[in-house]
Amino acid sequence: MQKNKVYILSTRPVGDELIAEAAKNNIVIDESSFIKIEEIKDTSIAEKIKELSHQNISVVFTSANAAEAVGKLVSIKTSWKIFCISNATKKIVTKIFGEKNISETADSAEQLAGKIIENPLIKNIVFFCGDQRRDELPLNLKKNHVNVEEIIVYKTIQTPYLLARQYEGILFFSPSAVQSFFSKNSIEAKTQLFAIGATTAGAIASFTCQPVIVAEIPGKENLVNLAIKHFSLSKIY
Repeated sequence: MQKNKVYILSTRPVGDELIAEAAKNNIVIDESSFIKIEEIKDTSIAEKIKELSHQNISVVFTSANAAEAVGKLVSIKTSWKIFCISNATKKIVTKIFGEKNISETADSAEQLAGKIIENPLIKNIVFFCGDQRRDELPLNLKKNHVNVEEIIVYKTIQTPYLLARQYEGILFFSPSAVQSFFSKNSIEAKTQLFAIGATTAGAIASFTCQPVIVAEIPGKENLVNLAIKHFSLSKIY
């Protein structure tokens, strides 16, 4: 008996290559974002970043969106010492600022804060972030006497809507998307949830008791492959 198709919702675009890979395993991925990103258009912020681009400072990025927003305002090669999250964020930081400028990376903001704290030479750091950034990194740094200057370079806007169908699986990539999704939707008991990391999984747990499969290494490829493996092993007929 032929296995029925499995339908998965991804709450951010994952790209044609991963969609095609899923299709080989009889899995259909629908992409639909529940948030949108708007870069801050503020002259004073732009001037501040241009001024900082000439300084030898330590900076931190915990999102690719922040790195992209800052990259559009920096017109010279900086001498920044950059601390950033791995995978997608690191790829964008490397593309814009160069890999040589990256001092440390980590899989989570909390781990990244730990690496910054371990460096006794860092007493001040600039944190480029969004308006809904998590507290772990700045709180941990401040507790350990590292002065944090936060510069908000983008905002996250929720764009919730009611789904027209139920899915066997749902991929979540941020707490903001989780909040937006559950503000309009509920899920069936059979729906398997997937999270890009522990923070996103924690956000899911505040809305449902259903188990969540969490990517050990953050990244859209890892999360999609987890879903493919899960449903390829499941007996859904």
